[in-house]
Amino acid sequence: MALTPTTSLPLGFQAPAFDLPDARSGKTVSSHEAMAGGPTLVVFMCNHCPFVVHILDEFVEFAREYRERGLNIVAISSNDVVNYPQDDVPHMKSLAEENNFCFPYLYDESQAIARAYDAACTPDFSVFDVNGRCAYRGQFDASRPGNDVPVTGGDMRKVCDALLAGQPVPADGQIPSIGCNIKWKN
Repeated sequence: MALTPTTSLPLGFQAPAFDLPDARSGKTVSSHEAMAGGPTLVVFMCNHCPFVVHILDEFVEFAREYRERGLNIVAISSNDVVNYPQDDVPHMKSLAEENNFCFPYLYDESQAIARAYDAACTPDFSVFDVNGRCAYRGQFDASRPGNDVPVTGGDMRKVCDALLAGQPVPADGQIPSIGCNIKWKN
């Protein structure tokens, strides 16, 4: 497993548009509908990555809490499912159902959306303001498998609390997420 950080990009870029199928419902979800009416967290994740598995329970709880407060949340898997079949749509659907995801879990088969977002790892988080401008690209918190730091979502909570209160997100608090690299197709 190669440790890969979030790609550092200048903040303020416009969220790239997407139309992707949701693993649970099979329905196509557009960025327009997924990001309507409030700030939005977009996370690139997958089923098998130990970094995603490590934070998953707390992330799902975070999502429930913050969705009720007005945060839109979208998860996208872009991994190559030929070489990583545990990340295919049936497994995505099972993971979403077993964990009662309150957010869509979308499949980016072409990997074009991961490339448009310049996603590099799983989990890879970007938070957009109500106008679709990127306000944060970074970690959920400092917990990693084996480092004994509790999973709290503290970094993400600070960012989302600020956006939901209409406050700016401090640019100096952006620490890259680290995880497994996205499994690109050959």
